[in-house]
Amino acid sequence: MSSLRSDLTTKIYPEPYTYTYTSVSGIDHFDRLPDSLLLLIFNKIGDVKALGRCCVVSRRFHSLVPQVENVVVRVDCVISDDDSSSASGSSDKSRGAFSNLFRLVFGGIVKPFQALGQFLGPKRSSSASSLLAVGSGASAGDDEDLDQGGVTHHSPTQVLKNFNEIRFLRIELPSGELGIDDGVLLKWRADFGSTLDNCVILGASSVIYPGPTKYLLSQDNNGDGYCGNGNGGVDDNGSIPESFYTNGGLKLRVVWTISSLIAASARHYLLQPIIAEHKTLDSLVLTDADGQGVLCMNRDQLEELRVKPLSASSASKRTLVPALNMRLWYAPHLELTDGTVLKGATLVAIRPSEQSAAKKEVSDGSWVSAAFEEPYGTAAKMLVKRRTYCLEMNSF
Repeated sequence: MSSLRSDLTTKIYPEPYTYTYTSVSGIDHFDRLPDSLLLLIFNKIGDVKALGRCCVVSRRFHSLVPQVENVVVRVDCVISDDDSSSASGSSDKSRGAFSNLFRLVFGGIVKPFQALGQFLGPKRSSSASSLLAVGSGASAGDDEDLDQGGVTHHSPTQVLKNFNEIRFLRIELPSGELGIDDGVLLKWRADFGSTLDNCVILGASSVIYPGPTKYLLSQDNNGDGYCGNGNGGVDDNGSIPESFYTNGGLKLRVVWTISSLIAASARHYLLQPIIAEHKTLDSLVLTDADGQGVLCMNRDQLEELRVKPLSASSASKRTLVPALNMRLWYAPHLELTDGTVLKGATLVAIRPSEQSAAKKEVSDGSWVSAAFEEPYGTAAKMLVKRRTYCLEMNSF
């Protein structure tokens, strides 16, 4: 009877089962995975904070993570030394500061980027006004971390210093630098070597998205005019209407162009320490969560910057923009294949004057139409078929 009670007790209160990776023979099968397979997984992960967490799993992971070739750094926030608010609050604050750029484009245009210059670069003295920060979880140095509201933050330079074999690097800012009015479309893509190679800018004064009833995102208050017969209701021969020059339409496009070039050159300037330290890089992309601007550098362009130092602007911490040749295409009313309508659609293709004179392929618009993802790639392809207007801009 006592033995029966013992069996019943065992069934009611079984011994706890401990899960283990080891088999009966005591072999950890996870350790049998080759390093190449683990590196493949880590490269698929990419995110620097997730990789930082992987580092603390085991000594083996800690030794493999620095060998990752594909890394993505998502910047969380801008932290001000004078601001004791939370990181997210600082991010909103910085966006507000950047919004002033659009209004101050012809006076003090670079001031928002002077602060931005201190974000990505190596950390300086405590008097620095602000810092671009990646939240805790990323692998970075231990001595120069910034503690804000109990959360440890690191600059991208610090975060990346322990990676030895990066080939593909993508850095994503929390927002675009250019504060534009709601509903205005402004996108740019720039390629740099030691200086600007090319830049493409796509803008529209307002966007109408397709739907059961088309939704007008923003009223067109810029007086760019209409054109149509399938293009808005008025004949359009590809020419810019006279009202474009008299009601501020052209001036607005100049502001968009200068603002985008300032943003691109500021981003390029900030990448110097990262490019110098990581000589294995094949591709570097600096973008933002809003999808406003993308700066790209391939292997040849990265090497060019290492060999030929950039020329910095004397007015601010950004790369000097050379003298430029620009081509502009304009459509008062542009309807895309998916039903999206761009009002006051403008495309600007930019290359340095010296490069334009030396390269005959400038007339080939493939690099222009391929600059943006859909549906904006389609918009670029449609615009380059229209009448071309040529402009020039001095170095600044």
